[in-house]
Amino acid sequence: MGLMDIFKWGRGDHTPLPETRSAMAAGYTAEIIGARESYIAGRSGIGELTGTVQSCVTLWESALCLSDVTGTDLLDRRTMAMIGRSLALRGEALFLIRDQLLPCADWDLSTTNGTPRAYRCSVSDVSGPRSETVLAGEVLHLRIGSDTVTPWAGSSPLRRAALSASLLQEVETALRDVYRDSPIGSKIAHVPEGSADDMETMRRTFRGRRGSTLIIEGQAQAAAAGMHPNLGKSPDDLTPDLSKAMTGETLEAARGAIFAVYGVLPAMFTPMAQGPLVREAQRHLAGWMLQPMAEIIAEEASAKLGASVVIDVGRPLQAFDAGGRARALSALIEAMGRAKELGLTPAELGAAFTSVNWGGGDGLA
Repeated sequence: MGLMDIFKWGRGDHTPLPETRSAMAAGYTAEIIGARESYIAGRSGIGELTGTVQSCVTLWESALCLSDVTGTDLLDRRTMAMIGRSLALRGEALFLIRDQLLPCADWDLSTTNGTPRAYRCSVSDVSGPRSETVLAGEVLHLRIGSDTVTPWAGSSPLRRAALSASLLQEVETALRDVYRDSPIGSKIAHVPEGSADDMETMRRTFRGRRGSTLIIEGQAQAAAAGMHPNLGKSPDDLTPDLSKAMTGETLEAARGAIFAVYGVLPAMFTPMAQGPLVREAQRHLAGWMLQPMAEIIAEEASAKLGASVVIDVGRPLQAFDAGGRARALSALIEAMGRAKELGLTPAELGAAFTSVNWGGGDGLA
């Protein structure tokens, strides 16, 4: 009986003892936890860390935080901000309906005909998460970018533009490495030939000093390497030429694609952006991206909270042309005065306004 057999057959009746193993960083459990953490934090973790993505996420978060919510008190500003951030980075958000909306960090669900039926969700606490199993009517499940294959799940803009997000991350990482490791501002100084000890001492003095002379080289060594000794009259620059790699153009193209997929006009972040352009960019973001999301949130809240919920993003963001509205107001007053002179009834005037889409509220909702 070997040494391992002694540990395995520890009792006299030769009954095998239970074998306990500990899985460290490379274990299967650690891999599952790491994959789950990546899913919770984001799709890939590469584009979320860039300033471009975080700028777009902040715009979504702030806009939904400022939105006008009527019909419920559960969708407060803090909750709306969390919804905006979760939708921007994950594409979906889940809240457990209690006396307040409790954000869920993770969940799985069962479906019937593609419609969620029950959830097992994890609610975060300081002492650790707790798990609850609830029906679909007990949660707010908000999702964007759903497809016909998985209608119960959402997808973030970064997942829908994975190539652009990866390109942006690669370019920014490459630029970071260049500015961290490359000898920017360093030069090779050619000096008259001296003794070997003196040349080595000077090389050790200069080597590694970023932004100054990196190494020195004697003219005889330059000639032996096939270089003309006259080159020693001026230092040789070691700064890499990044223009040949088109890093600036590639970076701007990747940023523009990320801005576009988040509904933000790329021209809004140019140094020459003026007031009218910024207002048009705000109107584009509110009208074509945030307000449809607000309608989805309001529809889910109305179905689950038992009240008619309306969310308006346009009014608090002032996503309209103030000068144009002033001119429209002047035209309306003049039209109402003219209608009074002609003896039109309020119903006839209202029908005329409705025909030109001036009826109802003035918000986007």
